Amino acid sequence: MRNYLIPALLGLFLFAAATPAAAIEDWISGNRLNVPRDQWLSPTEVVNKLSAQGYKVQEIEADDGAYEVEMVDKNGTRIETHVHPATAELLPGYDD
Repeated sequence: MRNYLIPALLGLFLFAAATPAAAIEDWISGNRLNVPRDQWLSPTEVVNKLSAQGYKVQEIEADDGAYEVEMVDKNGTRIETHVHPATAELLPGYDD
């Protein structure tokens, strides 16, 4: 068992040494899109962009490096999805 543990620990050490600290922090915190917080649109801006596309936003909150949105489309279909924080682009399947 010791023969397997040493290479695994060495690999983890090399990963940590070669990866910038900010990237490790984003990976640990779940910020998978790596969009700095100062580049995020405000929730109001996201709601306005989605409303312009015909969606009626019911709830919006920050989640895993994106906005999680509950909304209704123009046909009345309820949608729960993630939205890119800097562009308001829909990210279906982001948290699956």
